[in-house]
Amino acid sequence: MGIIQAIRQIPVYIGKNFRLFRNQKDWKFIIIAAVISLLVCSIVGEDMFTTYEATKSGFFAIISAAIWIGIFNSIQRICKEHDTITSEYRTGLHLSSYILSHVIFDFFLCLIQTIILLGICVWFIDFPEKGILSDHALPEYFVTLFLVVWGSDIMGIMISSVASTPNVAMTAMPFVLILQLVMSGVLFELKGAAEHIANITFSKWGMSALGSIGDLNSESLPLKMSLVFPQVTRLESEAAYEATTENLMGAWGCMMLIGLVCILIAIISLKIRNRGS
Repeated sequence: MGIIQAIRQIPVYIGKNFRLFRNQKDWKFIIIAAVISLLVCSIVGEDMFTTYEATKSGFFAIISAAIWIGIFNSIQRICKEHDTITSEYRTGLHLSSYILSHVIFDFFLCLIQTIILLGICVWFIDFPEKGILSDHALPEYFVTLFLVVWGSDIMGIMISSVASTPNVAMTAMPFVLILQLVMSGVLFELKGAAEHIANITFSKWGMSALGSIGDLNSESLPLKMSLVFPQVTRLESEAAYEATTENLMGAWGCMMLIGLVCILIAIISLKIRNRGS
């Protein structure tokens, strides 16, 4: 009976989220996504797919933008409602239904934001047509960016569930973003414990997926130095960017798994916070 009640609560709270979005006119999330996308793509667009370094840096900038867009959606949302959650929990609210309603609502918000992000990317960047799974790469780029945006959004829900106040959540946000960027494997070579920590970040797997689709290991993407000194070539390919189905699907799967873990942590944290209610 409890499971049935929990399932029935999910659409109720999804509807509440849509009403709040409409009544509060939270179009800022759409506008911010467009502005960030425009700034990033206008800078990286000209050099993408000309050299290895420019392409890798461009992918890194796009992934960084996607993470920022996603986490900004939800970083303060749950902690602002802690008192309301406690009150409704006493009257029968299922915390799993509450969290899942936000996750599902944000699915649609992140879908719109990803369409905007990829649309602006296509406007500025001349993407190669051929993908890994088919002859069309854009659907693969779309799925990758959506998983990064939505996954980062879910990560924001988790942080907001753990944080006691919106100020605490916003204080934690820069540290989480820095961790994501550092662990992407672009800025620094990851070794030892850092390599294991990177496995739980969206940045690493987002970069792996984009690098695979864009085939960063391809000889068609020379080093900048190779343009001046043709005898200088890359000696080793990077396994993370191998253009294979296994690599791409593995990266997508890891991002979905990390998102699932974030959902579980969010639910557990709210249960712990409200255990005395």
